[in-house]
Amino acid sequence: KLGVKINYAEQNERLGTAHALSMVYLDEDFLALNGDTIITSKALEKLIKNHEGKVTLGLKKVDDPRNYGVVELEKDRVLKIVEKPKEKISDLANAGIYVFSPEIFKAIEKTPKSERGEYEITTSINIMIENGEEVKGVVFEDIWLDIGTPWGYLDANKVMLERMEERIEGEVEENVTIKGKLVLGKNSVIKSGSYIEGPVYIGENTKIGPNTYLRSFSTIGNNCKIGNAVEIKNSIIMDYTNVPHLSYVGDSIIGRRCNLGAGTKVGNLRLDERNVKMRIKGKLVDTGRRKMGCLIGDNVKFGLNVMINSGRKIGSNSKIGPGVIVYSDIPKNSLVVVKQELEFR
Repeated sequence: KLGVKINYAEQNERLGTAHALSMVYLDEDFLALNGDTIITSKALEKLIKNHEGKVTLGLKKVDDPRNYGVVELEKDRVLKIVEKPKEKISDLANAGIYVFSPEIFKAIEKTPKSERGEYEITTSINIMIENGEEVKGVVFEDIWLDIGTPWGYLDANKVMLERMEERIEGEVEENVTIKGKLVLGKNSVIKSGSYIEGPVYIGENTKIGPNTYLRSFSTIGNNCKIGNAVEIKNSIIMDYTNVPHLSYVGDSIIGRRCNLGAGTKVGNLRLDERNVKMRIKGKLVDTGRRKMGCLIGDNVKFGLNVMINSGRKIGSNSKIGPGVIVYSDIPKNSLVVVKQELEFR
């Protein structure tokens, strides 16, 4: 769409950011960005404009620096980077945006594996600092989101929808109520009786309704179908996914090519109203959210009247039979059904 040619270099093993950069070689200064951060064009412009020396880092002030690579700064000179320090040494987080000179590749060659078994670009930068190379830090005030958790995508989605410009290219039938900003893609239709509370994004070739309720901060992808009497709130529905009639999805992320059965209900609030927790890599993690629904992978199929407890995950390519109550995580490629006995009288 933008007329830009993109070349890809494949990293066959996940061995860290320095290892990823070693898949290419550039003989001039270049911009490098982490793939899981949300930043503005203004931040990039400021970084490039203030680039000097061998490396320039984008920095952002954060409330709790323990979750990030933290930078110790003297004026605009970076003294060192410490990954997730136990004690506070600075409130400046490494924002994951860099301008590098080709000298970085020499440092990458000398970079050892970290305790996590990765070749980390922050280690490479520290090697350059130890060798007396000039490494500069640029602090910016614009929006910055580090999507380090699954629910971080909902935060990023909210920020992007707040900033989007309204655009209606599809069809809106009579008796549809729209309040707030809406993007409606080409060949999409919102059928009669539907109620939209923006900001809401709807992709191309998608059918909404009739009588659908789309609440704020919902993103619906391309080629989706959202049926009659469905309510969707603060959720991301990816391409080619169907949410049929009489269903509720709140504070959730649903992958591509899923088909939810009629009457699907996603719980997003604990009975005790405490924060919802999710199991991530075997550990129970507080999401920091009082309301959090579910995460569903790609190509998942539901039968009728499936109910999902808050904070649950369903792996890709799974099939959930009619009437199942999902009260624990379901691994990928699973088939889950309810056993019942019929009594004939």
